[in-house]
Amino acid sequence: MIRFEQTFNSFLLQHQEKHNRTHHFLILLDALISAAKHIQYYYLTGALKGNLGQAGSVNVQGEDVMRMDQIAHEITIHYLKASERVIHAVSEEVEEIVQINPKGGRYFVYFDPLDGSSNVAHGLPVGFLFGIAKRNLNGDEDGHLRAGRDYIAAGMFVIPTGTFTIGLKDAGTWRFHMDETMNFVRPTRMILPEDSKTWELSFNAGNRRTFAEPVHKWISENESKYAFRYLGALAGDFHRILANGGMFMYPAIINHPNPKKNRPEGKLRLMYEANVVAFMCQEAGGTAVNEKAIPILDIQPEKHHQRTALYVGSKGLVEDISGTLRTKA
Repeated sequence: MIRFEQTFNSFLLQHQEKHNRTHHFLILLDALISAAKHIQYYYLTGALKGNLGQAGSVNVQGEDVMRMDQIAHEITIHYLKASERVIHAVSEEVEEIVQINPKGGRYFVYFDPLDGSSNVAHGLPVGFLFGIAKRNLNGDEDGHLRAGRDYIAAGMFVIPTGTFTIGLKDAGTWRFHMDETMNFVRPTRMILPEDSKTWELSFNAGNRRTFAEPVHKWISENESKYAFRYLGALAGDFHRILANGGMFMYPAIINHPNPKKNRPEGKLRLMYEANVVAFMCQEAGGTAVNEKAIPILDIQPEKHHQRTALYVGSKGLVEDISGTLRTKA
């Protein structure tokens, strides 16, 4: 028998009508899905087309730019412009805020078009992360940067696995899978499991001695209780945490042998990395904090490429390490 699956577009249309909301959001999400599909195509054909190497430049983060980074950014900006629904966008790949439709747009989009790009050359999974905030529809809009608590949605595509996960404000976190027709189908609500038997810890073990001593001690005392998994791409690592529970963490780096490599404020970007997974995590029953145990979603950005430390996942684990973080603070 043929099994017919509900598509993402059908799911979102029902969601918008149920909450008496406009269809502008559907148009924006369709643009983001179109971008993700094209990024996946270029990724899958990258070796044949010569797109998996370095571009020969350095981005605003001081990181070597991969050719796929540039392609993913250009694709995403194209579809955001075509949607005509975006005021401006913040991309990891460019220093300035990208003005798109300041007069007629309704949304702000913050995105990392190719999370974990160091995995590209090895054919390993990468991510496309995005957060969405709405303009002020009741008065003048000043275009200020939104805190994560003001996002209306946040999501990620794990490429090339064909999975799409999105958190909708006050409506849960949902996962979809790409079918043979390239549609995302089968909405599955993601809720972090309470049983700690499946929980995982995910962090860069090679950095453990660069973390603050209390964090290093916490890891030593707790890591044997859980499975350890680390892919090196936030989207991929958080994808597992959402299903199995546990915690992904990228603590501040303060004890590196090379002082120039210390990141006392943290390494991940707040607006298009930490806020995105923190938003999805909250909608799935979890939580996220920074190095001072401040909820990630409560941090008001001061600049669009602002960095942060990140502890995100099951409430029990995040709250446990938050006690350690408050003590050291």
